[in-house]
Amino acid sequence: MSEQTDLKQGIREHLGQFSLHVLLVFATGLTIGSERTVVPVLGGDVLGVESFFVIGSFVISFGFVKALLNLYAGKWGEEHGRKPVLVLGWLTALPIPVVLVYAPSWSWITVGNILLGINQALTWSMAINAKIDLAGPEQRGLAVGIDEAFGYTGVAAGAWITGVIAGQTSLRPEPFYFLAVVVVLATLISVFLIKETVQLAQLEGDDDHHDANLPFKDVLKRATYGDRTLFAAAQAGHIENFVDTLFWIAVPLYLTSQGLAIEAVGVVVGVHSAVYFLQVGTGGLADRIGRRPPVIAGMFLAGGGVLGMVFVDSYLPWVVLSGVSGLGMALLYPNLMTVPSDAAHPTWRSAGMGVYRMWRDAGYGVGAILIGLSMEFVNAEAAFYMTAILMFVSGAIVYLWMEETHPDFGTHEPPAPATEAPGQPTPED
Repeated sequence: MSEQTDLKQGIREHLGQFSLHVLLVFATGLTIGSERTVVPVLGGDVLGVESFFVIGSFVISFGFVKALLNLYAGKWGEEHGRKPVLVLGWLTALPIPVVLVYAPSWSWITVGNILLGINQALTWSMAINAKIDLAGPEQRGLAVGIDEAFGYTGVAAGAWITGVIAGQTSLRPEPFYFLAVVVVLATLISVFLIKETVQLAQLEGDDDHHDANLPFKDVLKRATYGDRTLFAAAQAGHIENFVDTLFWIAVPLYLTSQGLAIEAVGVVVGVHSAVYFLQVGTGGLADRIGRRPPVIAGMFLAGGGVLGMVFVDSYLPWVVLSGVSGLGMALLYPNLMTVPSDAAHPTWRSAGMGVYRMWRDAGYGVGAILIGLSMEFVNAEAAFYMTAILMFVSGAIVYLWMEETHPDFGTHEPPAPATEAPGQPTPED
């Protein structure tokens, strides 16, 4: 107990460990980014896949696996600590470069993306929870902003680097040698340099508070539909991942069909993710003005950028509109994630964020299905129209239903917990 009282939160106080987690989330972004430019084109040009929906299947498997593992990663992070879950996530990534290099058919790529979904769920979930543990309540938005900024800068860098490698050599195996180096180094850092942080989260809350120690099933209910603000955040997270999925599946295929070279496609896709670096600023901004304004602005700005891409037909405008949609995502992405972090008691914050991240990343799977079907049975432009319209509708739901959750000037009050009967012991999960 005396050791715990000596612990202090704050980014400056834990700069070394915080920096290592920033490096690891950058590596997580590099891992997924290494597939963004090359793999969709690999399906058509090397493995002979003609169906847009089949090409999208590797994102479907990724999305649903990542969504489910996000849910349990948060729970496991509460029970076993952040580090063991983080290490498991990186160990899962070790076979991925081998699968991508030697895959004889598209089904192997799909299996590889199941491993990628596990890796991304476990590593990114623990990276964000560890940063929040280290930073404390006063710097929560900044911590999430830094996490997402460096993670998506990694996505952009991975997309650009592998696009350049593919353009100068071939679609495989050379781009995936780079991926192998990233995965091995991240695994070594996780095993030998990262320290546990769950004890810092325990400093924040009073275990006697009525909202403490909710059973997992009650956390799942509250973060899904029991709280209108958290529902608004979850549905917005689900829909905004359609934009990310669009840039993963439809944008590379659409731009190459318009005659753009693979290196240039890598720049367009990379710019979208590179602008996510502004989350360092937008997360800190939300610490000062609240979560709600940047989320609402971001939903409509990202939708507008996506919509604009079908009305232009040259490289530079595609780059600009890719950046516009990326700016919208930078505004909304970290601040949507901070909403369940604000609203949750520290004893179940990791689990509550896991529920949000489950619904958010299920958007990869649902988005890939809808985008793939739109491209298969209508045309590529239909996927852009559909994504933009859904972003506008989802943004309207946020505007109408989501209350401010900032701990200093928020208006949100969580509902009474489900296990509220007087004298009734809280059931164990």
